Formats: sequence, structure tokens, C-alpha cells
Amino acid sequence: MRDHRALEVMVVLPPHRAFEVVESSQVGQVRRCAVQAAEALGFDEVAAGRVALLATELGNNLVRHAREGQLLLGAGELGGRQTVELLSVDHGPGIADLGACMADGYSTGGTPGTGLGAVRRLADEFDIYSAVPAGTVILARVVMAATPVAGQAPAAIEAGAVVLPAPGETVSGDAWALILDGGRASVLLADGLGHGPGAAEAAQAATATFGTAPYCGPAQIIERAHALLRSTRGAAVAAAELNAVEGALRFAGAGNVQGRLLSALEERTLLSQHGTVGLQIRRMQDLHYPWPPHALLVLHSDGLTSRWSVKEWPGLLQRHPSLVAAWLMRDHRRGRDDTAVVVLRRREP
Repeated sequence: MRDHRALEVMVVLPPHRAFEVVESSQVGQVRRCAVQAAEALGFDEVAAGRVALLATELGNNLVRHAREGQLLLGAGELGGRQTVELLSVDHGPGIADLGACMADGYSTGGTPGTGLGAVRRLADEFDIYSAVPAGTVILARVVMAATPVAGQAPAAIEAGAVVLPAPGETVSGDAWALILDGGRASVLLADGLGHGPGAAEAAQAATATFGTAPYCGPAQIIERAHALLRSTRGAAVAAAELNAVEGALRFAGAGNVQGRLLSALEERTLLSQHGTVGLQIRRMQDLHYPWPPHALLVLHSDGLTSRWSVKEWPGLLQRHPSLVAAWLMRDHRRGRDDTAVVVLRRREP
């Protein structure tokens, strides 16, 4: 029998910090915070310098060309690697010719025109999605190389997430965790009741429980969390297990955490039961769904409106999961509560 513990890679990326970037003075603040985050993760001077340049280029691009610009900064362990992630989000005017815009020397504002081309070169992972006149989302990551594990196959599933605290809060009552194991993944999203430290305590307790036995099945994961969250205020929790080889998905949820399968052909809502984990739930049961090759799994807390669609944005579902999460957050966040959006899909061969 295979020992999964030797092959599993835990994904733990804490909540993002959101920075409004509409004037030049705000770019420096983001750069300083990004460098501090990189240094806290142990990045050397060269890697921290790349992070600084990325923050500067993305920030200046927002100031010069965008409306309602925002940079999201995330830092932590992602797929076994220490990662600094920057997501640039705006509300227009969009980029009509992405190919030309990525080329060095292209400029619409009288600048040298090295911005997005430089960002792509500096980042270890880069992706972009833009629609005219709606706006643009850009992903740029700098990572430290992972230590290879003997016999470990590359994960066939990739993930992205955006988690933001409620306005005025410094901690998030939403939390997520993901275990990757070759062609399988197990993911959990928890939304602690309310917001602030009490909600964060409940959500973190749920993700900690998940990490001890991620492949016992979604329903059993939630029932284990139910027993261990009784000392907290409770949480809405959803868990899913995905198998890329078999094209299958198991799901269980309790409370207002929504799951949805998205593809170009259909959208399917995954059913959660009423209740609060840690307070009162009925007996949980795994629900089984097919997972088509090009379908994305989206999990989100009720900080995101439930009536959203991506049908009007052609090509978005083919972009990196983090871009999908950021686009949904941009357009559908309620703005009154913690919000988390987690997106998973098969990795392109």
C-alpha cells in the first residue's frame, strides 16, 4: 500500500493584504510590504529584489493606465515552496492587444514600455487576463525552489485562491487548506461565524483538523471537524476530494460555503446541507460528481454573492486559477464580510 504521507504537499497561503493603488505614493508602500514578506520567508537579496521590482512595475502600471487599481499581496507556503504572490486587479480600460502590450518598447503613456514584459521575465509564474472595457487581472509569483521528494510525481492539479478579511479586520474568519498528491487533491474551505479573531479561530481549527487526515473522505472530514470545533463559535465548512485520473469528485458541505463546477458547457452547483460545524449538523454524506477534463472547481464563502457567472468573459476559465479567483472577487465580493475564493483545475500537460 502506498504511503501518501511521503508524497503529500500541503498548500498554506495566508490571507492576502489588499492595497489601493491609484497614485504614485502608494506604490512605495506596497513595495516595502512585499519585500518585508519576502525577507520573512527567507528570500535572499536577489529574490527579494525581484519581488520589489514586480511590485514597482505592477503598481506603476496601475497608476498610469488603470481605473480603481488594487494590488493583492500573498506570502506563504504554496505547493511545498515559499511563495510571494502579487495580483494586480483593476476595473478598466482593459488591454485590446495583449501580445503587443507584452513586447518591450510598447507604450501608450510615453514611458519606456518595459512594464509588463519585465514583469513576465522577473516572475517565476506569470499569467494575465484582460477584457475591454472591463479591466485586467495579472498574476506574478516569485518562489523558492522546493526540496525534491524521492518518488514524488508532479501534481496534476493546480490551485489558486484569494482570501480577504472583512473591512477593518486584520485577520480573516475564512481559511482554506489543500493537499496535493500527484493526480489527487483534497481541499477544505471554512468560514467561521461572524468575523474577527473568534471567526478566525474557528476556521483555523477546521483546517488544522483537515490536515491530519485529508483522504478519509469529505463527509468524515467534516464530522471530525464538528467534534473538535465545539469549543469555538463554529463554522460553515465544505470539503472535496478530486481525482484527476478517474475524472471524479467527492463533496460534502455544511452551511453557507458554496461549491460549483464550471466548464464551457455547463455549471453545476454542489449541494451543501444546512447547519454549522461545531454547533449542529445532520449526519454528513459524500456526494459524487463527474469531473470533466476542462472543468474548474470553485469553492467560496458567503462573502461572495451566490449569483455569479463567468459566461460573459470568454477565455477566463483557461487562465490560472488565481486569476479566476481574483476576477470573481473583483466583481462579486459583498464587501461586508471575510471572503474566500478557491479554484482548482487539472494542470495542462
